[in-house]
Amino acid sequence: MHAVSRLSMMYRGRESLPLRVRLAFTFGAVAALHAAAVGLLLAGISGGGQPLAWGLVLTAYLAGVKHSYDWDHLAAIDNSTRAFVARRQDPVSVGFAFSLGHSSVVVLAGVLVVAGAGAVGQLMEDGTAGNLALGLVGSGVSGLFLLAMGTFNGSAFVRAARLCRTARNGARVAVEDLEAKGFVARLLARPLSRVRRPRNIYVIGFLFGLGFDTATTIGLLVMATAASLAGVSPLALVALPLAFTAAMTLCDSANGVAMMRMYRSALEDPRRKLGFNAVVTGISAASALFVAVITLAGFFNAAFGLRDPLTTWLGAVDLGDAGLILVALLLGIWGVASLKGQFRAAAP
Repeated sequence: MHAVSRLSMMYRGRESLPLRVRLAFTFGAVAALHAAAVGLLLAGISGGGQPLAWGLVLTAYLAGVKHSYDWDHLAAIDNSTRAFVARRQDPVSVGFAFSLGHSSVVVLAGVLVVAGAGAVGQLMEDGTAGNLALGLVGSGVSGLFLLAMGTFNGSAFVRAARLCRTARNGARVAVEDLEAKGFVARLLARPLSRVRRPRNIYVIGFLFGLGFDTATTIGLLVMATAASLAGVSPLALVALPLAFTAAMTLCDSANGVAMMRMYRSALEDPRRKLGFNAVVTGISAASALFVAVITLAGFFNAAFGLRDPLTTWLGAVDLGDAGLILVALLLGIWGVASLKGQFRAAAP
């Protein structure tokens, strides 16, 4: 009991640290992952195969960058960040916690494959019972989580849109008015109550990763490398999933911090930035619900062996490239809102 109390006090103490200090801790951890990947690579290339080993690690790193912009990543991080900011928190580590949980599956699979666990390779093969079971767990959890977050933030969007019309008529709007309330908020309060801190997102990210989309990519890369390049050290091979993790945590952490600043700026002056808050919340909620529909359609298609054209088509939708469009859209809206704020401040 005392140990739990001490841990709770330690975490509350960490929350009371200045924002810059917590940002330094988060990105310091990201830098440590980069240093570990480079260190393992340097330790493993002393026996030869240096150019090829560097090229493989770079390939894994770029794969991590690309995967961090998948739409499901962005939807989970953006919607979770919005929920934390609405609770008056500064969730600097949402993106880091999510990507670290997600990539833990990749690192574990990569280490087991390098260690010679042939069963892991068979588990990763498409069409096997193990691959199907893990895929169902990952897609089921991710679909339900995004559905809950999208619905919760969707109710907040509806409320913000109504308040926007009220503010235009000269009524006063407070920060508390922007919180999601009503039947939907009460309905989702219990399921979302377990996600109280950014660290809880680690578990969500891990369960997302059980879909084995990323683990398959890195696992096949590690297995192919281990089979064809006998001269590459196991340490260099372990650097592959670690480089993937370093890249994904960097991009997801940056995305989480950007979304935190975006939502915080909207809450600092709710009347002036009410329209901005409504637009960004609406886009985030719509993206979460869109991805949830696609993910759950794929889940039901695979779980029940459906052959209808709708779930088959939705299950085959690639969410990778669409994430970049979402990032560009949100940053564009933020940029326009910032410029409008500067012009208003400069006006006499």
